[in-house]
Amino acid sequence: MAKEQKKREKPQQEKKQGSSKGSERLTEEGAVPSIVEIVLGRSGTKGEITQVKCKILQGKNRGKSIRRNVRGPVKKRDVLMLRETEIEARRIMKRINKGAKS
Repeated sequence: MAKEQKKREKPQQEKKQGSSKGSERLTEEGAVPSIVEIVLGRSGTKGEITQVKCKILQGKNRGKSIRRNVRGPVKKRDVLMLRETEIEARRIMKRINKGAKS
């Protein structure tokens, strides 16, 4: 009977740790601290996202200043813990007002 049970069991495949492509090498270091230098503006459909410029304090990109989108309250000199430091947010588009007021 023991031989039959061993035959029925299928070897389980190991799951990958990373959720998106390229994230495996980024999450090995853990979270990287960065400090907010400038609050650039608000974005999102309701203005719930704040775009900031922050300077990375540790890791291989130390000293680099990048633009990031932050959800929640944030102000100058706050410390953000970033999971990855290579992807930069797109610039906020300025609205073009067409019509009677222009």
